[in-house]
Amino acid sequence: MTRSPVTPLPSPDERRRLRAAASLTRRQLAERVGVRPETVRAWESGRSTPRGRNREAYAKLLAGLAEGAAADGTRESVPVRQEEAAAVVTTMCLEKPGGDGRLGAVAPKPSAFAQAPPPSSASRAERLTPAQAFDALYSFCAPALVRQTYLLTGRRALARESVERAFQLAWDRWPEVARDPDPAGWVRAAAYEWALSPWHRYRRRHRQPEPPPPDEDDRALLETLLRLPPPYRRTLLLYDGLGLGLPETAAETEASTRATAGRLTYARETVAARLPELSDPDELHRRLAELAFTGRLRAAEPPVVRGGSERRARFWTRAAVAFTVALIGTTALTLRTAPTGYEPPVPPGETVRGVPPRVAPGPLSEDDRELRDRLREELPRGPERLAPQAR
Repeated sequence: MTRSPVTPLPSPDERRRLRAAASLTRRQLAERVGVRPETVRAWESGRSTPRGRNREAYAKLLAGLAEGAAADGTRESVPVRQEEAAAVVTTMCLEKPGGDGRLGAVAPKPSAFAQAPPPSSASRAERLTPAQAFDALYSFCAPALVRQTYLLTGRRALARESVERAFQLAWDRWPEVARDPDPAGWVRAAAYEWALSPWHRYRRRHRQPEPPPPDEDDRALLETLLRLPPPYRRTLLLYDGLGLGLPETAAETEASTRATAGRLTYARETVAARLPELSDPDELHRRLAELAFTGRLRAAEPPVVRGGSERRARFWTRAAVAFTVALIGTTALTLRTAPTGYEPPVPPGETVRGVPPRVAPGPLSEDDRELRDRLREELPRGPERLAPQAR
């Protein structure tokens, strides 16, 4: 009696990647296979392996997801010059060494720049236009950066808006960003600052509750992250989520190394107290990566971001010109209507003492009325008056 061959399966990391690429939750995949979501989690973490009919159904589903991902990659192939640009920018935006790269777009350490672009990549970079270089940086970093910002805020619209604002600011200052040793880190810091701004709480659309993730474990982890103060949340994401070193995390959060270590310790203890299974940093990194993919977030196209940046720049330029013209007109009107000579101010009145007050005339007496009548009667019959003549 011969044993039937075992259906091969990809690695646990590849299983998670295929499910995330197809924008499927563990619950949706579990319904297709006919198992519970906890079983799918165990399969993707490597704690258990499917057997029998579940293995065949799971392998068939993963094969279909792999074919769909390959077909999407073929349809979305970019031109040759865009591929060259992406190859150059990829050397500037390395993923976490030794990790699964789920959060992606992690800036390299300073010592890693010596191994960055080969000579062919440098010669290709010389032929890139600024727009092509920006599009390559955006295409490589924006999708992962949107997922990172979602972990910081728990809001999908705010995550996309923060990334777009950060890249619009980068396009406005592109010569400065292009010469920066870590352009991905520059954009990431700008996106984090915009996402964690306290002024968003006063916006009407951000007062409405955000739909939580469908999985219960993901909801618990997201609620735990959002309970942390923003600096602690950012430190935990940079260190355990992206894999930055402690000095790089301290520099990006603008804090001392000792303060950053204290924030990281407090954040880990808070997460471990609420979710004991995440006390291991490696498990926390994996769960953060899975949670980032549950949002089903998509970044805008690079031309849309560049166009928005240019429209914003034109708007503020026209506003500055209009304000300058209004200021010049107001100044000219003031100079035209202002007096040309000095006019001393009128001094305030003072009380003069020793002068009797002016008395108003009272009613006429009987004698005064007779005299008035007599003068009025004799005035027409009086002597002729002499009229002076000029000679």
